[in-house]
Amino acid sequence: MANHKSTSHKTYVVEHLDPELGPWSTLEYLAIAQESKDAGATFYLSSVPHNLKLPEELRKADGLVIENRSVEEIYANGGGHVCLLDPAATIDLSPEDGVRFDVFLFGGILDRTSELRKKGFTGRRLGSVQMTTDTAVRVVRTVVQQNVNLDAITYVDNPELRVDEHESTEMPFRYVSDVSGQPIMPKGMMELIKKDSEKGFEDLL
Repeated sequence: MANHKSTSHKTYVVEHLDPELGPWSTLEYLAIAQESKDAGATFYLSSVPHNLKLPEELRKADGLVIENRSVEEIYANGGGHVCLLDPAATIDLSPEDGVRFDVFLFGGILDRTSELRKKGFTGRRLGSVQMTTDTAVRVVRTVVQQNVNLDAITYVDNPELRVDEHESTEMPFRYVSDVSGQPIMPKGMMELIKKDSEKGFEDLL
């Protein structure tokens, strides 16, 4: 098989359009920042509202660039080298895309993804199962920086997590599996899930 591994610098852009930032998203962004730094990549959090006060740990996170500008402003000179991760795309992401694209954009909400699609950003999909944001970035990084095909990644779908000796909760997402078959989650996420197990996930986002 041909080697399509890219040596160009990669940037992962997650749009945060919400006027609030919950603990769930904070942990996801911290994980993305650390893993991007470890992989020699850059993580942009774009479209951050000017009046949103970010947690200090996020503002000081290595590997994270906080941007108030939208992706249209950041890449005003053209989005030809930008790949939009789009569940409606007709082509799955592949290692070859690590050569074609330098920037990988995660729209955050479906309406926004649709809007970016209409603006001409080239789309790729990660399959049909919903992933958490940090998982989606982890999968893209594995494919384009480690030259691994999507179907060669081991996943855990809808894992059931034990929150105490009497109760468990099912997570409605796809995760990358670690070597022991457990879902890879951001540091502190299990504790957050256990702490807030009686709340709806809407309260954590």
